[in-house]
Amino acid sequence: MVGAYAQAVENHSLPRTAAFFDLDKTVIAKSSTLTFSKSFYHGGLINRRDVLRTAYTQFVFLAGGADHDQMERMREYLSALCRGWNVRQVQEIVAETLHDLIDPIIYDEAASLIEEHHTAGRDVVIVSTSGAEVVEPIGELLGADRVVATRMVVGEDGCFTGEVEYYAYGPTKAEAIRELAATEGYDLARCYAYSDSITDLPMLEAVGHPHAVNPDRALRREAVARSWPILDFHRPVRLKQRIPALRVPPRPALVAAAAVGAAAAAGLVWYASRRRAPVA
Repeated sequence: MVGAYAQAVENHSLPRTAAFFDLDKTVIAKSSTLTFSKSFYHGGLINRRDVLRTAYTQFVFLAGGADHDQMERMREYLSALCRGWNVRQVQEIVAETLHDLIDPIIYDEAASLIEEHHTAGRDVVIVSTSGAEVVEPIGELLGADRVVATRMVVGEDGCFTGEVEYYAYGPTKAEAIRELAATEGYDLARCYAYSDSITDLPMLEAVGHPHAVNPDRALRREAVARSWPILDFHRPVRLKQRIPALRVPPRPALVAAAAVGAAAAAGLVWYASRRRAPVA
């Protein structure tokens, strides 16, 4: 497949390479966690006031992104909010509403890049601050090979304690990428990374081919100063309307998920088989 950004994706054989994608406002048009607020409300997990607050947070996020201080406040609020939530119930709510909520807000340009990286023999890894209970099923939907996400502590009663076990944010994203490179044999100098936020600067600096996607002001300045490619994704589209490869029998892929917290309304340990469709 030759897409709008195909010229940026070269075919390499050995050593192994990967493409690392931030999720919110890079692959999908909204905050993955906040998008499920109404579903959590209908499931009895949050009240109307919480719905309004998450809607406002989504608006602020979409209008100008979230800086470090805003992300910290969001992490504290969402961690406290999900305290006591039953993990299995959260899993079921996400699974039941995933296609209706996420499928329509996936950027066509991002989906094309994922296809092109797979065609080039490169693994695709989603690296997100949002919770594993949200990110992992989205990764499966996208055909990602691995997922790194924030994770929260789950008590013996099967409910979130409100404590963060692992926070996939800022420098920890870069650390996770380096750990994956060590275990999977990725040559980071030949790997790619995509993000919209200045908070992901360490992740972008960790690879040889960083890209700024719909960048906030601070990241745009960095990208211009460093001559990094700046991509404009603006066409959300349903996957089933655009990916012929979905008609081809997919192959399972492993998921390397890393943790919960932050922009995640609830982080949970949810392992799912990854499926990826080869592109002819």
